[in-house]
Amino acid sequence: MKPKTIAMIVGFALLVALSAARPVRAQDSKALYPKMAPLNQYMMDRGAEIAMARSAAPASISRDAEVLVLGRHGYETAVKGTNGFVCLVERGWTAPLDDPNFWNPKIRGTMCLNSAAARSYLPITIKKTELILAGESKTQMADAIKAALDKKELPSLQPGAMCYMLSRQQYLNDTAGRWHWHPHVMFFIPETDSMARGENLPGSPILTSKDSLDRLTVLMVLVPRWSDGTPAS
Repeated sequence: MKPKTIAMIVGFALLVALSAARPVRAQDSKALYPKMAPLNQYMMDRGAEIAMARSAAPASISRDAEVLVLGRHGYETAVKGTNGFVCLVERGWTAPLDDPNFWNPKIRGTMCLNSAAARSYLPITIKKTELILAGESKTQMADAIKAALDKKELPSLQPGAMCYMLSRQQYLNDTAGRWHWHPHVMFFIPETDSMARGENLPGSPILTSKDSLDRLTVLMVLVPRWSDGTPAS
């Protein structure tokens, strides 16, 4: 199976859309979300967002993690952590620019990042969010991210960067819809076209997608259970 037939990423990280009942075609999604919705549609109740962010990983990890929530100007620290992990809920504007769900206000990508990812991947998410909430367009945001990476204002990817995405509450795109796609763990590696890990092959539990804007490749490893321990169908 070719990568382009299985990967529909939300939050670079985010994320594969597999077949579901009544799939939404890309052109239909583009028509549905041609521009940013009113900001309130992307916002959540603070307590609910903290709980959703923590549901990205098992409680043994997320209960001691730092938690970020979306404010009107960017992400804010809601809970201080002690174990180096950072949990948050990404919105659709962390997706590739041509993703039909980029402006979808329903997107909720729950992530719990380890310390390496918190130091090197998270700053990109934070910067993108600040730019979008400041009124920048897709193109302006992308140009700013490219310039910041070129100038080393944003950090390079650190070895061992990864995150958990095990929340039953996640909403990754309209195609996956209420099925929430599948619990998975993501590993961030330098941008590559290599298939050395057997990713995207029939029967392989590893899917991959390259994110040229963020200059990295995401390996997604499917796991059998959600963070609450219930099995994934």
